[in-house]
Amino acid sequence: MMPRNQPFATCLGEHPPHDEMMRERRYYRAYGLIVASDVALPELQPAEPAAPDILIAIGMIDMPKPSAETATIFRFEPDRQYLAWHAVGAFLISGSNRIDIEPAPGVDDALLAFPLLGPVMALLLHQRGLLVLHASAIAVAGRGAIFMGDKGAGKSTTASALIRAGHDLLTDDVVAMDLANPVAPMIVAGFPQIKLAADAAAAISLGQAEVRPQVHPAIGKMQHRLHGAFSGGLVPATRIYVLERGQKAGIMPLPGIAALPAIIKFSYVTRFGRAALSGDFAALHFRQCSAIANHVGVFRLEVPTGLDRIGEAVELIEADLSVGNLAAGEPAAGHRRR
Repeated sequence: MMPRNQPFATCLGEHPPHDEMMRERRYYRAYGLIVASDVALPELQPAEPAAPDILIAIGMIDMPKPSAETATIFRFEPDRQYLAWHAVGAFLISGSNRIDIEPAPGVDDALLAFPLLGPVMALLLHQRGLLVLHASAIAVAGRGAIFMGDKGAGKSTTASALIRAGHDLLTDDVVAMDLANPVAPMIVAGFPQIKLAADAAAAISLGQAEVRPQVHPAIGKMQHRLHGAFSGGLVPATRIYVLERGQKAGIMPLPGIAALPAIIKFSYVTRFGRAALSGDFAALHFRQCSAIANHVGVFRLEVPTGLDRIGEAVELIEADLSVGNLAAGEPAAGHRRR
């Protein structure tokens, strides 16, 4: 397994040059890595040209392409992962440091970035030895809070309400965790963007956020590029909240027997099934999920239905992450569900 920060320069010769589509190469920073990209990624933070950790290159990929009927093709090997969407394009992840992209006809960079910075980047980070969760994460007074849940549970909405309350975004959608020290898991900051549905965006003003144009009519959430309210670097993972909708705000600890399955369920790689856990990665993935379950408090967070009541959940989370409650290992006093 390649160390997280090993540059790819020694691997460039393994791939033929992509001459047919000459593009300006841009440099960015995300997840503590330098990214050199032929795709414009304004979602990421710009960086000065340097020896990159990840190369994103446009060109031809000699792999089968999906038809309109099949829609997608996913293939997973120990050293390569191939994801192709008929309406977007094909993405080939090689090792832990290169992503080749063959766009579908007429597809622009904004649409390419949608899967590139979601499932494709998640799989590459997984290859680099990080545990990746499908979640959002916020830094509250130097402590990392992770929000997991089924679609519509309110992960990004809750994270946005915490940003409005004065806390900092760590990452949205793709939460990468560094377990170099398994007893002290760290959240790796991603990039300063959060995606929100229109009703949530209208109810939760993020101040100095740039709302980017809609990527595609079928993609309902809008991308909000933050200017400020973003925490870079590594932040200790203190709490994992599994969100559910309810009548009132409440927090209840999940027992270990329930915490581990929840982490496995919401780890990004499991979205692709067992095929994505090839080789030794299945055992590594289980060890990583177990370490998180053993060393990070996992709680069920009930979020009141209705955006006008999201502040109740915010107050509860802030109280739960207070020093006194963390020392006691209990939810905020007066808010534990009986």
